[in-house]
Amino acid sequence: MDLIDALFGPFALPFMARPLLVMLLLAVAVGVVSVFVTLRSLQFMGDGLVHAVFPGIVVGFAIGGRDGLVPGGLVAAAIGAVALTLLARRALGSDSAIAIVLTLMFGIGIIIVSRQSGYVGQLQELLFGRLLTVTDADVALTAIIAGVALAAVAVVARTQLFRAHDERAALAAGHRVLASDLVLAVAIALLTVAATAAVGNLLALGLLVVPGALARLVTDRVLWMLPLAILSAAVAGWAGLLLGFRASVDLGLPLAGGAAVIAVLVLLYLVVLAGAGVAARRGRGRASTPAAPTASAPAAPTAPAEARA
Repeated sequence: MDLIDALFGPFALPFMARPLLVMLLLAVAVGVVSVFVTLRSLQFMGDGLVHAVFPGIVVGFAIGGRDGLVPGGLVAAAIGAVALTLLARRALGSDSAIAIVLTLMFGIGIIIVSRQSGYVGQLQELLFGRLLTVTDADVALTAIIAGVALAAVAVVARTQLFRAHDERAALAAGHRVLASDLVLAVAIALLTVAATAAVGNLLALGLLVVPGALARLVTDRVLWMLPLAILSAAVAGWAGLLLGFRASVDLGLPLAGGAAVIAVLVLLYLVVLAGAGVAARRGRGRASTPAAPTASAPAAPTAPAEARA
């Protein structure tokens, strides 16, 4: 077995090719959205949306099985995105509002799923995903959701960048901040549903947050952050699936594909974080080192006053 076959051979199998395609589609969309999540410090809101869609995917799963998971999640995502955005603008405070909605919606989801037969198995699939069982229909639906989310973010990108820098200035410049926030929240919610269908509800937050956070460690320029975030998500998708396959086939150790993807993504983040720390320490060391004295050329001898005269 040569290196190329070892790294890419498993993806010739249909049950590996479909998950890889799903992860690559998600990588492009979540890479872009996670940059805005990082710039706007919306990580907690992303967590709230992850939990807010849980009742929707539970109801959809209970009614239509796996085919009903995404439609149910989309309905809950739209409601949760609007509710969280509006509540965050009230005096209640964004963190408190998100915590209330998060707890309420997740509790409702647990109550609903506990009333179903096969409670443990269903809950495990909803929380941790079944990445290796995605179908061609799942791939097509992921492509549609990713495309809609990207289009939505593209519409509000300028306002969101302006708002991330100075919200008052954005308002003064005539930007429709509330409408922009609602659009971004809906885009995040859509990708939350798509990520939940792939890697499960509990792991979806990793896809929404880590790529942007990783890119921010490397650069402050948005035009560089976007491709770095996309690349990190794509590499994690490929490496995580490959790791799960090799562990299961070669070592006989069952390893969930979604969990492996998130584990690789977090590992990439930790490696970049360590590298950024080392670079920062070296930079501080160079800055604190006093400059070496330089020898100055001896002054030219001056003629005596009598000679100059």
